[in-house]
Amino acid sequence: MPQFVINLTNDVFALWAQFHWLPEWAVVTIITAVFVFIGWAANQVVFALLKLAVRKRDLFWKGMVGRARLKVRIAVMIIALALAVTVSPLDPEPSLLIRRTLLFGFILVCGWMIAGAVDMGAIVHLRKFNMEAEDNLYARKHVTQTRILQRVAAILIGLITLGLALLTIPGVRQWGMSLLASAGVVGIVAGLALQPFLTNLIAGIQIATAQPIRLDDAVIVEGEWGRVEEITSTYVVVKLWDWRRMILPLTYFIQKPFQNWTRDNASLIGVAFLYVDYEAPIDRLRVRLEAIAHASPLWDGDVVSLQVTDITDRVAQVRCLTSAKNASIAFDLRCEVREKMLAFMRDECPQALPRDRFDLNRIDDQRGPSISPLSKA
Repeated sequence: MPQFVINLTNDVFALWAQFHWLPEWAVVTIITAVFVFIGWAANQVVFALLKLAVRKRDLFWKGMVGRARLKVRIAVMIIALALAVTVSPLDPEPSLLIRRTLLFGFILVCGWMIAGAVDMGAIVHLRKFNMEAEDNLYARKHVTQTRILQRVAAILIGLITLGLALLTIPGVRQWGMSLLASAGVVGIVAGLALQPFLTNLIAGIQIATAQPIRLDDAVIVEGEWGRVEEITSTYVVVKLWDWRRMILPLTYFIQKPFQNWTRDNASLIGVAFLYVDYEAPIDRLRVRLEAIAHASPLWDGDVVSLQVTDITDRVAQVRCLTSAKNASIAFDLRCEVREKMLAFMRDECPQALPRDRFDLNRIDDQRGPSISPLSKA
């Protein structure tokens, strides 16, 4: 025990000896009230000074002071109560029990403060990035990394804090040690039960560092197109094109192949296929596609191309390529190209529409020469 606490205890006992006519509960109440008042007053003075000190500092320190006010007040009250119980004339057993309880709560509050500091740091860091920007690749990279690491840090802080707090209780500490030493089967079962959680936790760290996906990435998973809406510490939420949500574990994006349309750049090339007749004027179709792209506000001015990519027994397959700034715009541009190319072929270039052909001469040859009824006569 520190020397100043010992001296303070002796002074309190000497003072209590002069008021021996007071009951013990009254003395304990008075001492507790005095220490709590001193702690409250000290907390008020310290935070008033801190407000003045961070008035001209950056947002992180201002936010830290605001977020830590309640937590520090609780911690100060716990310390004040612990000092009051230490110097009060309580019996050793209840005094020790109360001090252990207060120490347990103090460790939890310290972990709470550290988690709050991590959250505040993440909030300040994320304010530098605008997810609503048209080209938000850089922002998505940092937001994804920060949020995943923030959740992982919160879990680790919670586990460490709870573990340290439980070590202050001898009964729980001894029970835990004996359980791990004697019940190996329980330990194996617990390890197997925690394996999916730990695997996803490690996968989250891998995703945060390597970043195969980021928030708002356009991806194709399980044959569905969607955008990464949320990344938690154990799973990923993909918002599909029809507003459904697909929930996938983090390990899915480490262990299985998937398509990421916005991995390095949000720009995409949209593909629209047309099926035209053999006699279709490809040059006219190519000129029309270029005119549609240049007139469309959805086109980014980069890629526009028309090519014959296949020929079947009936039609020719024509591929129309147009680029756009992101996946959503590329989808709308593809639809616009299909609609306008179809209207062009229908109204101005009907010979490009698919047709079925029949060779009447070949049919007659297969049937043989026709015999006139008059020739029989």
